Amino acid sequence: MKIFLSEEQQMIQDMAKKFAESELAPVAAQLDANPDAELFNANLAKLAELGFMGLNIKAEYGGVEAGTVAFSLAITELAKACAATAVTTSVTNMVADVIQAVGNEQQKQTYLPKICSGEFLAGGFCLTESSAGSDPAGMKTTALKDGEDYVLNGSKIYITSGSIAGVFVVWAVTNPEAAKGKGISCFLVDANTPGVNVSKSEDKMGQKASPTNEVHFENCRVPAANMLGLENKGFAIAVSELAGGRIGIGSLALGVGLAALDYAKTFIQERQQFDQPLAKFQGLQWMLADRYTDMEAARMLLMQAASLKEQGQSFATQASMAKLFASEKANKACYDALQLLGGAGYIKEYPLERFARDVRITSIYEGTSEIQRIVIARDILR
Repeated sequence: MKIFLSEEQQMIQDMAKKFAESELAPVAAQLDANPDAELFNANLAKLAELGFMGLNIKAEYGGVEAGTVAFSLAITELAKACAATAVTTSVTNMVADVIQAVGNEQQKQTYLPKICSGEFLAGGFCLTESSAGSDPAGMKTTALKDGEDYVLNGSKIYITSGSIAGVFVVWAVTNPEAAKGKGISCFLVDANTPGVNVSKSEDKMGQKASPTNEVHFENCRVPAANMLGLENKGFAIAVSELAGGRIGIGSLALGVGLAALDYAKTFIQERQQFDQPLAKFQGLQWMLADRYTDMEAARMLLMQAASLKEQGQSFATQASMAKLFASEKANKACYDALQLLGGAGYIKEYPLERFARDVRITSIYEGTSEIQRIVIARDILR
């Protein structure tokens, strides 16, 4: 694993940091208090112009070919300012990665330039259902062959960017008689396809500016040419791409955790009690030391997983380790940072309560911490 960043990786990290500080940080609290779709979408469009929606996509399809390490670095910097923007960027990159990895040439030429350019503000990853969350193989959505089309029926829940996505990657059962997980296929479904209906955005605890929706498919006809990969082989695509998505969510958690600690560090250096700055008290120093150590360890795990993926090596277990550790420790970092602010941390005038709400979901989506432990343990015991 490379210890030092390349010139290109450093450039992308710096660009993400500058954009986050100048465009995202000034409006993050505003978007949290009163989600403004126009403002949020405008920032997504700007990120696309800068190349952040196709970080790992080949230049011939409109991407920047920066790789997974650069992707992780960028998501962390964006998340320091606005977790809602970071998660939309992360999932959209994941959708583009799926299409590049599995799609045929026509599918790549059709969809990747639209995602990378911002013509599609976002991409949607439609896997989770009400009875198939941690157990996606138990999905009920069906896609039955009818002539040259497949007819989709069913619903997906908790879909990031559901209301603003231009295309969905959708998993559905194509062979109901097959063993569980063996008869599932994957499709590209344009958001404007008849039969696609998106419900209103969920009222969430955190990351409020990023829309999360139910997506319903009612007699939705999708051309057979829009199938990604082989029929009845789609579940393997989901498992593979979730591993890459975990690098994104772990990176997001790292960013939020660092933002919380950085704010708390400044606060305790300035606030005085007992005639001296809070930072002079050893107990508080040790809280910061432990949490910053956690964040640095999380960074190293993420860089290892990202580097392995970038080199085409097996990385799924390392991605689960990184996502598990980063999300759990970032939650701890946010709550300890809030504690360092005392009563001020509980007041909305300060950003700590937002960080604590934003970071909580990172140990749930893209596979809960419990699922990560199962993935890791299976590999250890294999």
